[in-house]
Order: sequence, then structure tokens, then C-alpha cells
Amino acid sequence: MPGAIYAEGLVKTFGDVRALDGVDLDVPEGTVLGLLGPNGAGKTTAVRCLTTLLRPDSGKAVVAGIDVLRQPNEVRRSIGLSGQFAAVDEYLTGRENLQMVGQLYQMKGRAAKARAAELLDQFHLSDAADRPTKTYSGGMRRRLDLAAALVVSPPVMFMDEPTTGLDPRNRQELWEVIKRLVAGGTTLLLTTQYLEEADHLAHDIAVVDHGRVIARGTSDQLKARTGGERVEVVVHERHHMATASEVLAGFGKGATTVEEHTRKLTVPVTGGAKLLAEVIRELDVRGIEIDDIGLRRPTLDDVFLSLTGHVAEVADEGNGSADDAAHEQEKEAAK
Repeated sequence: MPGAIYAEGLVKTFGDVRALDGVDLDVPEGTVLGLLGPNGAGKTTAVRCLTTLLRPDSGKAVVAGIDVLRQPNEVRRSIGLSGQFAAVDEYLTGRENLQMVGQLYQMKGRAAKARAAELLDQFHLSDAADRPTKTYSGGMRRRLDLAAALVVSPPVMFMDEPTTGLDPRNRQELWEVIKRLVAGGTTLLLTTQYLEEADHLAHDIAVVDHGRVIARGTSDQLKARTGGERVEVVVHERHHMATASEVLAGFGKGATTVEEHTRKLTVPVTGGAKLLAEVIRELDVRGIEIDDIGLRRPTLDDVFLSLTGHVAEVADEGNGSADDAAHEQEKEAAK
């Protein structure tokens, strides 16, 4: 039985740009799928197709048990969407923004006011509730935008890079809000460029590149595909590199990489911090002085370098990517 969010063979093209090239997704009810990929990979285009903002050229999509292509209005009543940029009216107060959303969903005035007050409290915005949102910080605007997406308590949520541009503190706060939301039973599709974000929030991760899902699994499974943990050592004296390489070979689970010019040696390992302590002791016994040593885990760039052959660079605006093309089509449709 398909999950709360289901897509099969989604294709979307914009001229010569193939934004989605047969995307398949299945998100079980009450779980989080992290859609991971660089800018322009097709993440935002997929979200726009699943939330009825764009119509795919072919394929099937079902959200909350409703066919996206046949019953788009019903889908909209069953979902919440928080986009890359906070979609709030900066001249209205936080309270007025939320009440307006409630009224757009045909909630009665008293119910809209009560729901706005509840959400302002939940998102720690009560103290700023009656200030114009143009006076809000970026983190406050993002929280208000998320609150607006939850006015009608949708069973399915889509969040498109919700923490882009936020400082670490605001990012952590938003993560906690999202965790509480999912704990309450909401199904979430989250797009992100940050593996750390997917680590914290996603039950499962789908990696997207050039409009295709190229890998899927848990965060640990994806990291394992890039070689797992590595010990990196920078020796103080160049003539100690050969001996240090022998030491690392005794602990490693693969070949040791040696960079002569930086005096750095890297070896894949398993065992975490306990093994790192053993390596340090052995280097000390052998009389090898080190400038630096650390246990390194794969990053987003490591994952993408392994899976796609290129790093996950942030695309420049207007670079002709899939998601840029989708955005341009939306602007044209709005004219």
C-alpha cells in the first residue's frame, strides 16, 4: 500500500531542461523523508509537482491518499507547504498573518484567532505577535512561515530547504519544532542541502541529482557508501610518514592515503573514538610527533563525490538548473 506521499515515474521538462527524469518516492505515514541534493538537482521541482504548484508531464503522484493530478484542490486541503523563503506579509503582524491564512481556509473568525494564538505560543512568537513582521529576524520569519503552513493541522507537510540562511541557533530551534510536529503524527517530506539536517530529522534519505533519485537509505547507510569513518593524521616531521603509515595500516580497513606535501595520512576505519585513542597511543609509543589528528565522518560533499563524481556545490542564481527553470515557469504563469 502506498505511503502518505507516493510518486512513480515523475517527469517534468522545461524546454531542453529535464527537471525530473522519472522520480519514484514513497514516504510511510508518520515518517520523514529527507530529499537530499545540491541546488538545481530537482528537489524543489519535485515538491512543486507533489503540492500541485506544477503539473508533471508524466507519472503518478498520490498525497494523503488523493491523486495529485485528478484532485488537486483536495490535495491542497490536506497538506502544508513551507517554501525556501518565508511567505509572510511583512506589513501585517504575526497574529494577522496567521488569522488571514485561517480565513483563507474558510475558518470562522473566532476559530482563526484561537488557532493563531495557539501557534504563536507553540512557535515562541507570542511576545512579537502584534509587531509587523518586517521587524522580525530571519529565524522568526521562518517560524512564522512554518506556523502558517500548520494553521489547518495538515496530515502531510512539505518543507523546501526550511533552514537555508538561518544561523546555527535558529536552525536548531526549527529542528526542534519539526521533531515535535512529526512526533504528533505528521508525515514530512523535507528537502535540504545539509546532510547534518537530514541526520537529525529524517528516517530515510533519497539523494537526487540531475532529476533522478540516485540513492536511498538511512544516513548511516549513505555514509557507509562513501567509506564510513576515517582517521586523519598530520605528522610533524616528514621522515616519520612511512612509520606513521605502518601504524595506520594496522588499524585501517582499507588503503592509507598519503599526501606528501601536507604530511597528512588518511585511512578508513571502524571503531570511532575508542579506536582513535588507540591510534594516538601507538603513534606515541613509536615516537611519532603529530601536529593534528582526528576522526572524520563523511560530509555532504563526500556523499555526493562518491555518488555522482562531483561535489555538492551551491548553484549560482540563474544558472539554468532544473529548479531555476521551474521557478521561471511559475513566474510566467502568474503574469
